[in-house]
Amino acid sequence: MVESLTVLPKTFFLENEVTHISKMLLGKVMVSQIGDAITAGRIVETEAYDGNKDKACHAYLNRNTKRTEVMFKEGGRSYVYLCYGIHHLFNIVTHLHNQANAVLIRALEPLEGVEVMKVRRGMQKIKMLCNGPGKLAKAMGIHKHYNDTLLYNTESPIWIGKLESEPEFEIVETTRIGVDYAEEDAALPWRYYIKDNQFISKK
Repeated sequence: MVESLTVLPKTFFLENEVTHISKMLLGKVMVSQIGDAITAGRIVETEAYDGNKDKACHAYLNRNTKRTEVMFKEGGRSYVYLCYGIHHLFNIVTHLHNQANAVLIRALEPLEGVEVMKVRRGMQKIKMLCNGPGKLAKAMGIHKHYNDTLLYNTESPIWIGKLESEPEFEIVETTRIGVDYAEEDAALPWRYYIKDNQFISKK
């Protein structure tokens, strides 16, 4: 399956609106080539974060710290961080240099390397392998070592591709999960998922 993918070009990640990129990523395929294992999953759920104005974003008001510095680099690279000291979360940095925006990948539909995912996650239920950001990172073998990985190169350990023919689907727009601390920005409808897809994290 991976052989039939076309890697997304760098320009895809440099579009002007992080919300637009978040929606455009739905249906695309995320590939990890880590060790001897290849795993892949269709992106079925995303969340948008805007460092210029979004209180839910780590780089809100353009806070450039050791943790967020990768978000200020040119788009098309990964931002991987540890959440609650337990789960690694995988984000895609977007936009031009010094515009700290990112898309959190919240859920994948497993496509390839499912047996490897089962071993990494320690479970057999396919629906549960990647239906959450921490789950999918573990299933794909991703941790902080893969922070700042270029995603538009098939020689990278992680990259994003597209199928020649993508099925049509309807996009649901709703509020993000776990951002109650963001005050009024918690109500932004910046979470997107493929309607009726069984692999999303939460309806």
